[in-house]
Amino acid sequence: MDKKLAVKLNGGKQVQGILWGFHLFMNLVIDECVEEATSGQQKNTRMVVICGNSTIMLEALELV
Repeated sequence: MDKKLAVKLNGGKQVQGILWGFHLFMNLVIDECVEEATSGQQKNTRMVVICGNSTIMLEALELV
């Protein structure tokens, strides 16, 4: 919690931000989110909720 991470999603998108919370089924709440599409475009979003079944991979970007 409160650590920066990268999440790879179905559809070729990747999201980076600070983990605020999670659920037993891997639903994630991410703050200060930056979404990167396969085309390379980046979109800044304040806070997102990601459904656990759309997550392919999680990567910690800070020491835990």
